[in-house]
Parts: sequence; C-alpha cells; structure tokens
Amino acid sequence: QVQLVESGGGLVQPGGSLRLSCVASGRTFSSAVMGWYRQAPGKERELVATITYGGTTTYGDSVKGRFTISRDNAKNIVYLQMNSLKPEDTAVYYCNAAFSYTAYWGQGTQVTVSS
Repeated sequence: QVQLVESGGGLVQPGGSLRLSCVASGRTFSSAVMGWYRQAPGKERELVATITYGGTTTYGDSVKGRFTISRDNAKNIVYLQMNSLKPEDTAVYYCNAAFSYTAYWGQGTQVTVSS
C-alpha cells in the first residue's frame, strides 16, 4: 500500500520560511517524479515543484527563486524548502508521486502565511 505522508506545515509570518517533508512508502520510487502541488480556497490545484530521481527540477513561476525541492532517494523523502513566504502562498500543500501509468497523493499539509 503506497503512502505519502506530509509534514512541516503551519503558520508563518510574511518573509518567513518553512520546510515541508514527504515520506513515501509502499513501493519503489526510483522511477517516480516526485512533486509538490498546492490548492488555495476557491482555486484549482497548481504545480509548485517537481524532481526526478536524478535530481532534475521544475518550478511553478510563482515560486521560482524562493522555493527549493530536494529528494533523499535512500530514505524516500522529498523536501520543499520555502523561503520569503508571501500571503498568497497560503494553501494546502500536497505531495505527489507520478509513475508512467499512475500517481499517488498525500493527504496534504496546511501552510498559512499571515501576520
């Protein structure tokens, strides 16, 4: 049974930082593109960042230069370092594991940026 468990969300002031973690289990993830997505109230889910097993990354335009995705292949953990947070970064952040024919999602972790 595949599980993706996110942690690290919370309340942070504008300009602050948070690091999200996603622990993956239940199968081999070497062929998966791992990623983070987010969904704010009333909006569609959007791409934040993805990373391949070899370390190739992509970022959504709104987070480029502020967020960094990384991956520990030995531990099956994906991280999202979020710096210079803005109120518009407030959303539920979801971990995703995408294989050729299927994908898995975590339950999400809330990030709130507010003073």
